[in-house]
Amino acid sequence: MTKQQDPKNECADPTQSITIEIPCVLIERIDRYAKENKTTLEGVLIEALDAFMRKQ
Repeated sequence: MTKQQDPKNECADPTQSITIEIPCVLIERIDRYAKENKTTLEGVLIEALDAFMRKQ
């Protein structure tokens, strides 16, 4: 197993990023949640995706 295939390795390029399109109504909900929880929109999305992927 190479370093890139190792699931413990978070990613081969830590500077890599993606852009996704999310409906405005969902962004508004995420933004509201973030403000209520004193965090950022990006933080909410990262945590949500991480939680989802851990269940897979």
